[in-house]
Amino acid sequence: QVQLVESGGGLVQTGGSLRLSCATSGRTFSPYAVAWFRQAPGKEREFVAAIGWSAGTAKYADSVKGRFTISRDSVANTVYLQMNSLKPEDTAVYYCAAGRPTYYSASYYLPSVYDYWGQGTQVTASS
Repeated sequence: QVQLVESGGGLVQTGGSLRLSCATSGRTFSPYAVAWFRQAPGKEREFVAAIGWSAGTAKYADSVKGRFTISRDSVANTVYLQMNSLKPEDTAVYYCAAGRPTYYSASYYLPSVYDYWGQGTQVTASS
């Protein structure tokens, strides 16, 4: 069983930055792909970023490309989402998820390939 705990959300002004953390207990993150999704009120959950188990596997939604960076620290068993130049449309509950998709490069953006989810952390960017 993989338990995920997100932290780092909060209220920030437009243009500001936040760093979200997703920590796991019980098992190492090493064999898992980890992704961030977000869900705004009245909207469906959407993919934000993902990272595989090897270097060079980071993927991003077009809406955050160039502003967000996903990274993983294998020693700390933590995955981070650095969010810069935040916009009001980034406001949502952010969830991290872990899984072992068979074909990562073709499915990293699908919620269904992730087996474990955190409880979510609220991010609010105010104008």
